[in-house]
Amino acid sequence: MAVELIQLESYLEGFTEFAKETAAETPSWLRELRETAFVRFCAVGFPTSRDEDWRFTNVAPFTRTQFAPARSSSQEISVSDLDMWRMEDAAARLVFVNGNFAPKLSTWNALPEGITATGLRKQIALHPQSVAKHLGRYLNIERDPFCALNTAFAEDGAYVHVRRGVVAQRPIHLLFIATTAETPTMTHPRNLIVVEEEGQVSITEDYVSLGKETPTLSNAATELIVRGNATVEHILIEREHFKTYNLSTLRIEQARSANVASHSFLLGGALVRNNVHPVLAGEGGECLISGLFIGSARQHLDNYMLVEHASPHCASRQFYNGILDDRAHGVFHGRIVVHKDAQKTDAKQTNRNLLLNDNAQIDTKPQLEIYADDVRCTHGATIGQIEESALFYLRSRGIDELQARNLLLQAFAGECVDRIKPGAAHSYAEAAVTQRLALLARPMSVETANPGEDQERSWREIG
Repeated sequence: MAVELIQLESYLEGFTEFAKETAAETPSWLRELRETAFVRFCAVGFPTSRDEDWRFTNVAPFTRTQFAPARSSSQEISVSDLDMWRMEDAAARLVFVNGNFAPKLSTWNALPEGITATGLRKQIALHPQSVAKHLGRYLNIERDPFCALNTAFAEDGAYVHVRRGVVAQRPIHLLFIATTAETPTMTHPRNLIVVEEEGQVSITEDYVSLGKETPTLSNAATELIVRGNATVEHILIEREHFKTYNLSTLRIEQARSANVASHSFLLGGALVRNNVHPVLAGEGGECLISGLFIGSARQHLDNYMLVEHASPHCASRQFYNGILDDRAHGVFHGRIVVHKDAQKTDAKQTNRNLLLNDNAQIDTKPQLEIYADDVRCTHGATIGQIEESALFYLRSRGIDELQARNLLLQAFAGECVDRIKPGAAHSYAEAAVTQRLALLARPMSVETANPGEDQERSWREIG
């Protein structure tokens, strides 16, 4: 208890200083939102393994660290430094350095008329009402203390608005960069994406590290509001270094006949928690949740899915694949909740995992909660190793063991990549996964003191 009080006191000091620094530019509604969220965070504190939603994840490794808000970066960054994270043929690339929008590093190549893509802080300054009517309306700060913490420190991030009937032919790329600091720092990117009726867009959130490896906490939250008959593809790629703690929450609100696809790729980080929470609030909505997590060394990769069917005649699909090597630990906790009025629900949940050695570990918990009586819901999970017969077949065709192993892993991972629509975002995600799988061909000792440095160097060599 004493340790927790010291931790909360540290965050209180950080929040007090943050409130003073941002007082002049903060409207009253945002100040109240932050204060309410911070009170909630202080009331519940950090989760423990006694909390069912955090049963398989111990957050103590980073809650014991005193992180200071990253207000700015002393590291000089040029456009050429970002070449390795360039998505070809993107409509726009918005760059955020330590959570802060960097217009000079951003590009708007072919953004259609009717789409706004900018920094959240800038949008609040210029058009506060466009943000006030959405921000904090959907994210559940009562349920998750990290969502409360993000809201308390919400300042900047991405703001994307797609007007009614506007179709983006090219994807929008949101690049979040964590830089080197002398002391542990934390960022709380807050993203707001609103797609009006019959709009269509593909958005990629990409979290990377630049510079020397230092402890960082990235606690990001995205509210995605999808109006009737709109179509949205959202892709999350997390590939930070091995001293990063990354928590991300995607809260999706779907209206009537909206179609949303969420794709997550957890490839880096020391401890990563990925929350995806869609609410199918309108009749006839469809939601696809697909993900891939690849772990090695001592990585801990936790995937928590909560799909709420709140209206009738909706369909959801969950497909998550995991590949774990060394002493990596993966978690898949998928919940489907079918509310009383959500008749004719069609929901399916599948989790498949490959363990590449005896030290890797996976905890998988598919879960259904059904309060309606006319539904079709299934769930399942598998855990296995690379099939020896398939490996033998490839080797009998003259392929060496390492290459054969990589081909099988590429096929397993490719199931998740191929659920992305063909185009620039698909190619970009595929390249990131291919680079990560290549690192499994260069096994690192699980006792390596700084595996993240090896990881970043290898990524640069491969890229």
